[in-house]
Amino acid sequence: MSAIKFGLGQIVATPNALSVIPNPEIQSALSRHLSGDWGDVCAEDHAANERALADGSRLLSVYRSKLGVKFWIITEADRAATTILLPEDY
Repeated sequence: MSAIKFGLGQIVATPNALSVIPNPEIQSALSRHLSGDWGDVCAEDHAANERALADGSRLLSVYRSKLGVKFWIITEADRAATTILLPEDY
């Protein structure tokens, strides 16, 4: 695993995400998120995440499960919580 770049705080997930994303895939995505691999974010969100590492703002990663289900991981600006959710849960 690459170096951890920030803290996750309390990890929570929506019931919807937990029902369709297998736990090993969530764990893998969390590891990627922690190491600064933001997944399928657009260039603007990638740049915002890189700035957020320095200024402490919110971090967003976008991943797809092996079955193609898109899900997000959002770490709040204060790093107190990280949420795993589907876009429609937002």
